[in-house]
Amino acid sequence: MGAQKRSRGYCGWFIVVVVLALVVGAIVLAVRKKMNHGGDEAEPAPGPPGAVDQKYSDALKIAMQFFDVQKSGKLENNKIYWRGDSALKDGSQARLDLSKGMYDAGDHIKFGFPMAFTATVLSWAILEYGDQMNVVNQLEPARDSLKWITDYLVAAHPSDNVLYIQVGDPEDDHKCWDRPETMTEKRPLTMVNVSTPGTEVAAETAAALASASLVFKSEDATYSSTLLKHAEQLFTFADKHRASYSLSIPDVQIYYNSTGYGDELLWAASWLYHATGDESYLQYVSHNGKSFANFGSPTWFCWDNKLAAVQVLLSRVNFFSANAASDSVKNSLRMYQKTAEAVMCGLFPSSPTATTSRTDNGLIWVSEWNSLQHPVASAFLATVYSDYMLTSRTAKISCSGESYKPSDLRKFAKSQADYVLGTNPIKMSYLVGYGDKYPQFVHHRGASIPVHADTGCSDGFKWLDSTNPNPNVAVGGLVGGPFLNETYMDLRKNSMQGEPTTYNTALLVGLLSGLVTTSSVVQSFT
Repeated sequence: MGAQKRSRGYCGWFIVVVVLALVVGAIVLAVRKKMNHGGDEAEPAPGPPGAVDQKYSDALKIAMQFFDVQKSGKLENNKIYWRGDSALKDGSQARLDLSKGMYDAGDHIKFGFPMAFTATVLSWAILEYGDQMNVVNQLEPARDSLKWITDYLVAAHPSDNVLYIQVGDPEDDHKCWDRPETMTEKRPLTMVNVSTPGTEVAAETAAALASASLVFKSEDATYSSTLLKHAEQLFTFADKHRASYSLSIPDVQIYYNSTGYGDELLWAASWLYHATGDESYLQYVSHNGKSFANFGSPTWFCWDNKLAAVQVLLSRVNFFSANAASDSVKNSLRMYQKTAEAVMCGLFPSSPTATTSRTDNGLIWVSEWNSLQHPVASAFLATVYSDYMLTSRTAKISCSGESYKPSDLRKFAKSQADYVLGTNPIKMSYLVGYGDKYPQFVHHRGASIPVHADTGCSDGFKWLDSTNPNPNVAVGGLVGGPFLNETYMDLRKNSMQGEPTTYNTALLVGLLSGLVTTSSVVQSFT
C-alpha cells in the first residue's frame, strides 16, 4: 500500500512537471510566434481577385466621382449635375487648347505639378489593381479620368523643352469666390523652358505620361506611343536643364513649393524603365541613387516627395525581374528595396522602428495641412508591397529583430482606410458622400454655390460666409483631415482641414482598389 502511494505520488509529480513544461513551452512558442508574426512560412499565394469587400467597394465608387467634380473643359457624359463646361478658352493666348485637366482643390487654378502627380498615382493604381477595379466596374471610370488629365498634359507640352505648368493666377483667383462655369478672372499661363527650367515638374509630368502609356498600351497603342514620346522628351529636358521650379519661378512657392527635384528624376526614370524596358533607366537610378535616393532613411510619400514610392516601385523590379540586370544595378536595386523595407517597418505599430508620428488611435499623422495625405499614401504603399511579397512568396521582412508578414502590412493599410471611412473618435467619414456622417461645409467653391445663383467674382463670398451646409455635395472628395488631437472643425473657411484635393483622391483610389477584394497576383506592367 505504501509503495503504491509512493508510486502514485511520483507519477503525479511527473505529470505536473510534464504539464508545466508543456505550458512553458507553449508560452515560449507563442512569444516566438508573436515576435515572428507567424514563423517563416510564406502566406498563401494570391490568385484572381476574390470576394468583394462591400465597404471598400462602396467607398471606391464614391471616391472615383471626385475626378468628375474637378474636371475642366467641355464635359462629356457629365455625371455631376451641378457641374458644367468651364475654362473653354484656357491656353488660347498661346494658341493651345488647355481646356481639359482638373482643378486641384477647391479653387480654379490648374497646377501642373500636383495634377501630374495625380495622374501618376492613378496610373499606378490601375496598373497594380485594374483587375480588382474591374470587378466592381471602376476600371473604365479610372481610365477615363486619367485620360482627361493626360490629354491636358500632352497639350501643355507643345515642344521638347517647353511645358506649361499652370493656368490662372492664384492671387487673382483667390480674390474671387465663384463657380468655375461663370468665372471671369484672367487665366494667364506659366511655363518652364530652357531659360526658366523646372526639373521636378517636368520630371513628374514625364512620370505621369510614362506610367499612363502602360495603362493605354493594350487598348490604344497609338495614344500610348504618343504619351511615351512626350515622357521621354520631358525627362531629357528635366535632366539636362536641372533647376528647381521653385527657384526659377518664385511665385509657385506659396502653393506648391518643391523641396528638391532628385526624387522626381528617380521617379520618372523608374517609370520610363517600366514603360520601355530600357536598362539605361535602371542604370540611371543606380548611378543617381547615390545623390538622390537617401538610402537607409525612410521618408513619407506625398506630392512633393516620391522617394518612398520610388523605393517600392524599384522593389517590384528586384522582386520579379532583376536577374538580367548588371551586378551594379542589382546591388543598387537591393539598396532601394532595403530602404523600402525600412519604410514598411516604420508603419507597424509594434515594430522596434515604428514611427511615433501617429495619433492616439493609430492614424499616421505628419502635417496639420492636409493631414490625411500621408496615412493614405503610406497605406497604399503598404498594400502594394504586401502584394509584391505574396506573389514572390516572400515570407517576411525583418524589423530590428522582429519579423512581419504581408498580412501585417495589409492589416495596417486597413486600419488607415477604416479610420478615414469612420472608425475614428468622432465617428465621421472624411470621404465626402460616404456613410451617414461626413463633412457638410467642404471648402470648395463649386459645391458651396447654388447652381443657378447669379454670382460674380467678389459678391460670391456670401456663399463662403454662409452658415448653411453646401448646397452641392463634392462627392468623393477626401478632405484634409483631423488635427493631431483627432478633432475636426467642419467650417467652410477651414481650408486646412476641409479642402479636398485630386491627389488625395488618387491615393485613396489606389488604396481602396487594393483592398476591395482579396489580394490578386501581381501582373507584369507590359
